[in-house]
Amino acid sequence: MAASTTAPPSTETFWADAERHLVRYGGEFTREIIDRAAGSFLFTADGRKILDFTSGQMSAILGHSHPEIVATVQRQVATLDHLYSGMLSRPVVDLARRLADTLPAPLEKALLLTTGAESNEAAIRMAKLVTGRHEIVSFARSWHGMTQAAASATYSAGRKGYGPGAPGNFAIPVPNVYRPDFTAADGSLDWRRQLDFAFDLIDAQSTGSLAACLVEPILSSGGIIEPPAGYFAALQDKCRERGMLLILDEAQTGLCRTGAWYAFERDGVVPDILTLSKTLGAGLPLAAVVTSAEIEQEAYERGFLFFTTHVADPLVAAVGNTVLDVLTGDKLDERARSLGVFLRQGLADIAGRHEVVGDIRGRGLLAGLELVVDRETKQNSDELGARVTRRCLQLGLHMNIVQLPGMGGVFRIAPPLTATEDELSLGLTILDEAIGEACTVL
Repeated sequence: MAASTTAPPSTETFWADAERHLVRYGGEFTREIIDRAAGSFLFTADGRKILDFTSGQMSAILGHSHPEIVATVQRQVATLDHLYSGMLSRPVVDLARRLADTLPAPLEKALLLTTGAESNEAAIRMAKLVTGRHEIVSFARSWHGMTQAAASATYSAGRKGYGPGAPGNFAIPVPNVYRPDFTAADGSLDWRRQLDFAFDLIDAQSTGSLAACLVEPILSSGGIIEPPAGYFAALQDKCRERGMLLILDEAQTGLCRTGAWYAFERDGVVPDILTLSKTLGAGLPLAAVVTSAEIEQEAYERGFLFFTTHVADPLVAAVGNTVLDVLTGDKLDERARSLGVFLRQGLADIAGRHEVVGDIRGRGLLAGLELVVDRETKQNSDELGARVTRRCLQLGLHMNIVQLPGMGGVFRIAPPLTATEDELSLGLTILDEAIGEACTVL
């Protein structure tokens, strides 16, 4: 069949159609019509080239339209794309086995799903069934998804106006080194005292039905906050004392983003349940729940049910296998470490030139830069962050800024693991210019 020669609607018609027919699901849409993407760049319908410093939705770790991913999709969609949910295919079993090979014992059983919310939903459901309890603990600035159980464990946004969440959800304070609430004599964060206090409150509120603690190793939507070394081992001890399972959500940190295959490796802990999503599909809808044979067996014996339309789909499982091929073959964990050092130095240089940079944090190619009006008081400014973000886009750089009460604007910087030093330098140059221009109107 010949390709259509019908001209696309005008820009004015496009935005009129969008305004008339699309549900707005999270603020305003970026006023750019994206026509295509390749590598680290997006290309707009009017010919602009935009450097993507967020890897799409923090997911496209191999960049856009990676040739091996494209080839896999073309091959797999032509042979086996979707099945009845009770049927199995080779790509699914291969991916489950290969994921287990990247993880420490006893993590060896995988459930393949679509999104991060779905994987967290399944993990919470499994934890409740296995423990026979229902209470879930998570960080006060967490983001775990928009489905019921995941949203009930999400505290950074979206809680007001929807009625009651799932019963038995509790929040604990975030161990924020830059903005400590519990302090030692030298003013540094006393995270052990903070954690003890948090669980004193949990114990006071619990009805004796604590099932699991669901947390991110590095809070992303919470402002790229990385708990100090030792924190997660102590948190795991708190869970063990109470018979709780520890669930780690590595949607954004898993699969080499931080310079290691998994962010939890730094702390020498192994979660009872691990959830993966975003990075696993490199931009396609693929997620996983990984747990031990013991927990899986207990869940099975108790009748664990998570039968969904796209569970264990072969098309995205094949993509997941290709993602593992590229990560391993190109040693992208090592690349993320070295590029992370390069990125961190560039951000430090920017901080040296601009007083509004209050803090730089993160690990590997997941970095955070917090903007403040005053470094001494750490006073924030929503307007400053918005101005810098707008100017970056005008100059050809897509950035994402997190605005949370009590915090400054925090840029989440997550370029593809395939980015080059030249591309990182371009992004840093644009960010430097945008901050400089924004500061002139403070």
